Amino acid sequence: MSSGNVKYGVLGGLAGGIVFGAMMAMMGMLSMIGQMAGAPSAALGFVVHLLISAFIGGSFSLLFGRQVTDGTAGLRYGLLYGGIWWIVGPLTLMPLMMGMGVTWTIAAATQAIPSLVGHLIYGGILGWTYAQLTCRRCSISTAAAQ
Repeated sequence: MSSGNVKYGVLGGLAGGIVFGAMMAMMGMLSMIGQMAGAPSAALGFVVHLLISAFIGGSFSLLFGRQVTDGTAGLRYGLLYGGIWWIVGPLTLMPLMMGMGVTWTIAAATQAIPSLVGHLIYGGILGWTYAQLTCRRCSISTAAAQ
């Protein structure tokens, strides 16, 4: 795995993070992310969110980079990874960081459905972007020429 591919994962993570961050801003959730960093600020929350998004994108490239051979595979693995991070993030780490304990209940999962949608959108953008940046066979111009 080359460091260039990790960079592409980071870029894909940032692309998904910007879209998901805008969704979180519309729902008024960014200040909660800022609170995890010490201040209930939406601006701080957005910065923290983008840092997390970049980290997740880089780790995506390390975990799934070899399996992403085209845009469809990128989208598929991205959706999977987004779903995994929904469990890891809002259902596990965030409650622990806020002193509430793990919330693996049906009620907590149901309440977090909007977050699931956001994580799936994030993951889809991450995976698709990563595929477009790394896959030479994925280019629209190349596909049209064949």
